[in-house]
Order: sequence, then structure tokens, then C-alpha cells
Amino acid sequence: MNIAALSVNMNLAQTQQEFGVSVLKMAMENSTEQVEEVLQEIGSLDPNLGNNIDVMA
Repeated sequence: MNIAALSVNMNLAQTQQEFGVSVLKMAMENSTEQVEEVLQEIGSLDPNLGNNIDVMA
């Protein structure tokens, strides 16, 4: 394999790795936003909800 082909292959591998890392970063940011939304919804619930059970039939 000549030097030019090796250089092209190494550049392609680096580009693919950078693309993979950027996709993973986007996925992590998206999941972080979803977790924050769920936590906000949980925080807005009534803390006394479900503490008492009516067992009279």
C-alpha cells in the first residue's frame, strides 16, 4: 500500500470516528433533556397523593 492510500484511509477512519462521537453526543443530550422533563413533571405532582387508602366498602 502506498503512502497516499494510507493517508486517505487514515483520514477516512478519523472522519468516521468524529462522526460517531458527534452522534453519541447528540443522543446523550437528547436523553438528558428527556430526563429533565420527567423530573420536572414528577416534581409538580402532589406530594400527599396516594398517602391515604380508603378501605371501607
